[in-house]
Amino acid sequence: MHYYKANSDYELNLAKNIKNIAQEVLQNESLAVQRLIDYLDESFEACVHAILASKGRVVITGIGKSAIIANKMVATLNSTGTPSLFMHAADAIHGDLGMIQKEDIVICISKSGNTPEIKVLVPLLKRRGSQLVALVSNTQSYLAKQADFILNATIGEEACPNNLAPTTSTTAHLALGDALAVCLLKMRNFNDRDFAELHPGGSLGKQLYLKVSDLVAGHEVPKVKATTSLREVIFEISSKRLGCTAVVDDNDHLLGIITDGDLRRMLQQDVDIRVAKAADIMTRSPKTIALDEFAVKALHVMQEKSITQLVVTDNEKVAGFVHLHDLLKEGII
Repeated sequence: MHYYKANSDYELNLAKNIKNIAQEVLQNESLAVQRLIDYLDESFEACVHAILASKGRVVITGIGKSAIIANKMVATLNSTGTPSLFMHAADAIHGDLGMIQKEDIVICISKSGNTPEIKVLVPLLKRRGSQLVALVSNTQSYLAKQADFILNATIGEEACPNNLAPTTSTTAHLALGDALAVCLLKMRNFNDRDFAELHPGGSLGKQLYLKVSDLVAGHEVPKVKATTSLREVIFEISSKRLGCTAVVDDNDHLLGIITDGDLRRMLQQDVDIRVAKAADIMTRSPKTIALDEFAVKALHVMQEKSITQLVVTDNEKVAGFVHLHDLLKEGII
């Protein structure tokens, strides 16, 4: 590992105070976000209602660091049920204005609200008839005065010691954008099933749509009767390769479960393996999960009970097993 080498007493003092500098930055930004609570007003609420009532999309624009925040807001809104798209403020006057329809609502992000690009863009947006939202840190700016709604992200100063680099302001804009997205999400009653439809890929999507039935489909079902000999029990466990077997009655209803661990514990006890039956060593009332449950619920049960497999049931009959390895293989863990 290579460390920065200070070349002066000034740089040496700075190097010693790295932790303090970082703490000051986080303190500055966290206080700014906390103050946003006091800035939530009727204009914020009206903006939420306008977006909910709109038949168009939310178009978010900005320039520089604000454009980066705009992209993130677009991604969050799209993933939570509010159709959105990004338009770079500089590109808007070179043809990208064509993406905006009259029914759309445009959110313009700017710290000052007075940049040359904004002053050129705003009249063009107003001419198209779209409602305009100003997400600004200066409520007296040109942008704020032209907007239909103001999202107030006023800050004291940037975390940058020169009060120049967008730091606290972009954090405030990002947090206020998240607040807007979550309000819309809740007002739309956007639930986990809706979320799953928009996030089918990766471990997150699998947590939301993969079911236990998808996991047991590729497994044979190890099961024995209560009167089955231990020799046959061991053969059943070994041949099905799941490390366990269900013990069932004549109608395939669950009576118990026998695992590799049960067999090992049996050998440590005074059990005559020549005459013992499955019923003698099985664990009664084992943990189960229904065939139509989500796989992530199976994971939660395993974690809570510190076990590695669950018996899967379908209308009280044994349908198979789900093993921790199945969840690992699918990337749910």
